[in-house]
Amino acid sequence: MDSSQRVRAILSFVNAADAGSFAGAARALGISSAAVSKNIAGLEKALGVRLMNRTTRTLNLTEEGSAFLRQARIALEALEAATDAVIAHRAAPAGKVRISTSVGFGREQLAPILPGLLEKYPELAVEVDFDDRVVDLVQDGYDMALRGGRITDSSLVSRPVCQFNLVLVASPDYLARYGVPRTPEELARHRLLTRRFLGGRVSLWNFQALDGSITTLDCENAVMTLSSPETLAQSAVAGAGIAEVGTHHAWNHLRAGRLMVLLMDAHHPGSFEMTLQYPHRALVAPRVRATVEYLLEAFAQLEELHVPLSALRQYEA
Repeated sequence: MDSSQRVRAILSFVNAADAGSFAGAARALGISSAAVSKNIAGLEKALGVRLMNRTTRTLNLTEEGSAFLRQARIALEALEAATDAVIAHRAAPAGKVRISTSVGFGREQLAPILPGLLEKYPELAVEVDFDDRVVDLVQDGYDMALRGGRITDSSLVSRPVCQFNLVLVASPDYLARYGVPRTPEELARHRLLTRRFLGGRVSLWNFQALDGSITTLDCENAVMTLSSPETLAQSAVAGAGIAEVGTHHAWNHLRAGRLMVLLMDAHHPGSFEMTLQYPHRALVAPRVRATVEYLLEAFAQLEELHVPLSALRQYEA
């Protein structure tokens, strides 16, 4: 009995067991009762055991038949899942994709690349929630989320988008008025702009001494405290003071001459990861798979997400 014959025989056996008759199995499979009987007889011969006791009115599974039925169902479910996966992989992406992202990253990095996604896959629709809270993807009905930081969840697949650092910046106009700080201690005489995180925690600035030790500056006397990191960068551009921002928020302003880098040798840049996360089983859907791969490829092309620290030297005050 070859593989194709074995599959047909197993289908006949499972359907006969479910229907309680060869005739019922034949109707379900679209073949004759005689073919069902022949298939099951061939299966029993190949296995060397009787799977069913037959009478003119009923079919009863033997002990061996009951054991085989359990394993046969598992095999057929695996075959069906494999078939569905191949079909899904080849299907054209269509339907709605729900994405959760932070306000800043969503507005500055995600939103500009979405038109390209929809142009490539015209049957897709995208729904994006701009929210800095950490959502439950499954419970809240999201297909994926863009998240900063290391969020471990065994039920999710995490794909890295980028690693970025923090940098101290100020505008040339501000530095012309207040001077350029040359040591962390001199920051006490400057106008500082700081960030408040979701939950109320205020950002601390870290500095590394020559011996490798880390000191922390608490910006309790900051003249401006903002929850939006992109607005923090914009406030620095406007000359409001010195801010600590992500390199991806600062990069275009640095290149345009609107900001300058401060205290590179002393300031500890940290390292923060942005990830694209989605439930393990979500990629079965072509719409999700296509969106994930498109976004990762597009993010890889965004220069501001992949700025090495060495590139900041040319913009140092």
